[in-house]
Amino acid sequence: MRRTTIRAGAGLLAVGTAVGMLAGCTASGSGDAGDGGEPTEITMLVLGDKPTNGRLEAMLEKLNERLVEQANATLDLYYVEWADWQTQYNVQLLSGDTNVDLITTATDWLFAWENAEKGAFLPLSEEMLQEYAPETWAQVDADGHWDLTKLDDGQIYFIPEDNFTQWTNHGFFYRGDWATEAGFANGEITSFEDFTTYFAWIKENKPEAYPWDVAGASNGEAALTGYLQGHTDFVTLQGLSAGNYMPFQTSASDPETVTSWYMEGDELLEAAELAQEWNELGVWREDATNYDGDTREEFYAGLSGTDQHHTQTFIGQIVDNMEAKQPGSDPRFFYWGQENGNIYRDILTHGAMAVSATSSNPEKALEVYDLIRNDEEDYRLLNYGIEGTDYIVTDEGELDYPEGYDSSTDSLGSNFWAGRMDEYELPKVTDAENKQEIYDALDAVAEDYPYSTLRVNKDAIDPTLAAMGAVLSEYIPQLQYGKFDDPEAAIDEMRQKLLDAGYEDALASIQADLDAWSQQ
Repeated sequence: MRRTTIRAGAGLLAVGTAVGMLAGCTASGSGDAGDGGEPTEITMLVLGDKPTNGRLEAMLEKLNERLVEQANATLDLYYVEWADWQTQYNVQLLSGDTNVDLITTATDWLFAWENAEKGAFLPLSEEMLQEYAPETWAQVDADGHWDLTKLDDGQIYFIPEDNFTQWTNHGFFYRGDWATEAGFANGEITSFEDFTTYFAWIKENKPEAYPWDVAGASNGEAALTGYLQGHTDFVTLQGLSAGNYMPFQTSASDPETVTSWYMEGDELLEAAELAQEWNELGVWREDATNYDGDTREEFYAGLSGTDQHHTQTFIGQIVDNMEAKQPGSDPRFFYWGQENGNIYRDILTHGAMAVSATSSNPEKALEVYDLIRNDEEDYRLLNYGIEGTDYIVTDEGELDYPEGYDSSTDSLGSNFWAGRMDEYELPKVTDAENKQEIYDALDAVAEDYPYSTLRVNKDAIDPTLAAMGAVLSEYIPQLQYGKFDDPEAAIDEMRQKLLDAGYEDALASIQADLDAWSQQ
């Protein structure tokens, strides 16, 4: 595994020697800066590729000067990079590494419940949180959200990022100028299948570009799930993973019955046949399943006609970059489930922070977390960098960037996705002008995810889920990139192997948990 740790220079630790000065600092009220001795190093695990432009180190030096004064501590970042991130993340959490203190987690995409049950996270008592993270405790408690972070033992295992507005539903980013030339009125594509026409036009008219350049390992199951979400009423049970896949769903029409879109219905075959058509058309690279290049930059360079990620990425990055780097490209967003309104609002534990069970300094880790979440200057440093260098604030109070700034090369890359707060977020000059219009349109059709407090007892089915994950990893990448000559036969074979792996036993166990939960 690649371990990537950013560490601030040792010279900044000298700031902590002036004990008399430190004793007078209270900041958010959680720290005891006068505890003496060398500052405690706190390491926070984040997701993403390590920045190499030096801006993060400069920010950390400034931030750590403050943290030494506030809590006699410093902060380091440990990056789990995107290449094979699911495996590397889980391996790291269960490695027993005592050097990591704070862990970015989530219940829908970062296996929070699984890792809590396996002992990766330290249980956090109310008294511990009240003493060492008092501002965080008070806000989450006032909003009534601590129950979202508890296992059946009643203990808190992580802190939710519950005071931050975001939409992380996925979809296609595409070029409205090319869509218009491909025959779509006003450059608007309104169904998943219609991308076939868009892709074919690019293939014929833009030979230098891939219609949709994809890096297989980081692309999830987009070519399948994008279709499935818009052609069924299935609701994926979040956090219930089999390897890197989420194989269990309910449906809006039958919310109390567990099923699987991998096992039931014809829609998976329809999606796989569409992917096969796209593969034969040459929509992606021949080696898409193994390619690990930066396809986002290919999109920005005009060498890919499509990219995929979520609404926040479109609003905060895609529009600004495409307008600057591909003038007139008219960037657009088609979200999964747009055809049938099958979309759910973000759960409040899409981002969360845990304390590692092997942390040598859990109390100090909570002190630091309370500061970077609730102290506005610390928050701005960690999220935005150094004012005047990494960002500027306009007279209108909006966040902008210095002249010549390019997010592809100059980004801070701190990736603090587990404690953001709406009250400290600055509106950005670079945000899409129609940001609120996009939010309003999503909010008008989206539903609240109904299973946030469902806890599935996975002890009995973990071996089955692992076996299912192995089967899915054999078939899903090949299905989603259209590599099977006979996708129907491949799906039949996959389904039989899933049955052999114990799918029906896992289904029955999950159903029993859902039945018990629904009667509470």
